[in-house]
Amino acid sequence: MHSIHIQNLIEIFAFAGISFLFATVLFPQFIKFVRNFKLTQKIREDGLSGGAAKLFSALHAHKSGTPTMGGAVIIFSVLATVGVSRILAYLGIMDHSILNRGETYLPIATLAAVGLLGLIDDYLNIKERGKQKGLSARVKLWTLLLFAIAGAAWFAFKLEWSIIHLAGIGDFDIGLWYAPLFIFVLVGTSNAVNLTDGLDGLAGGLLAIAFGAFAVIAYFFGMPILSVFCAIIVGALVSFLWFNVPPAKIYMGDTGSLALGATLGVIAMLTNAIIPLIIIGGLFIFETISVMLQLFWKKYFKRKLFRIAPIHHHFESKGWSETQVTMRFWIIGAGLGLTGLLIGLLGMGNSGIF
Repeated sequence: MHSIHIQNLIEIFAFAGISFLFATVLFPQFIKFVRNFKLTQKIREDGLSGGAAKLFSALHAHKSGTPTMGGAVIIFSVLATVGVSRILAYLGIMDHSILNRGETYLPIATLAAVGLLGLIDDYLNIKERGKQKGLSARVKLWTLLLFAIAGAAWFAFKLEWSIIHLAGIGDFDIGLWYAPLFIFVLVGTSNAVNLTDGLDGLAGGLLAIAFGAFAVIAYFFGMPILSVFCAIIVGALVSFLWFNVPPAKIYMGDTGSLALGATLGVIAMLTNAIIPLIIIGGLFIFETISVMLQLFWKKYFKRKLFRIAPIHHHFESKGWSETQVTMRFWIIGAGLGLTGLLIGLLGMGNSGIF
């Protein structure tokens, strides 16, 4: 059992605060920069399954011209805060930094690398480059797969992991099957968060809940440095929400959603919390399933199951205001987050809090 230490709690809240301050100072300047260079949101014209996205355009035409790529500020604030911890450790003020091979190397690399992929996609979309105005789904998928393969190799050869833990059931050594599981989780969470990022405040709020829950899970799993890293992300996300709640002054774009989703998946693997991830990220999964069902219905039944997918747009088209959808999803997300957290802590056995 990992006991609670005052020093750890101070680090968690202090570095979350530093990240929040970094982002809060940077966002207004970044918004001005994006506006000056016309790096603003383009409302998609094509639906997920082809054809014109007439209903989506009708619901969101007013958002055209809103600054995007806010994920770059989130990522920079997180990395800058990690850098501050490195400086403090070098000066002897702290006995360690947030940069740690066993706990944070891979999440940090994931956040930066996938963030760069999202940034390229956002830029090409804004400039309307390429046939699909941005990176094609195939290019994004293959790039994510390549990075996921590298991450799986890190787990296998550097960390020597092949065991998964099912909360309340036990540990299972799945050998070489660990690699495809890791790849599926990373690619799946990245795309699921990306699909959820469609309303002001929606993905940002759900991500803050998820990373907050994993900050607690990581701490009691015996990874206090990873816990601080999760809190740093929460701090940057809370700042982002200040500028993203309706009416949004900036969007995170693929820069943020792809990177933060992938990072969440990696952290779940590091804390051996597959079942808690499924629960905590339940709405991300629900959003993804709604898109899959919509595509299936259109292909095989030649009609739509929902008015529009992902599901948050369906509720919006039914008459819910954007704020109502976001707040109600936040409430559900908080409930799922607490449930997943409880199951994660109870299911740890001897390594948990109970």
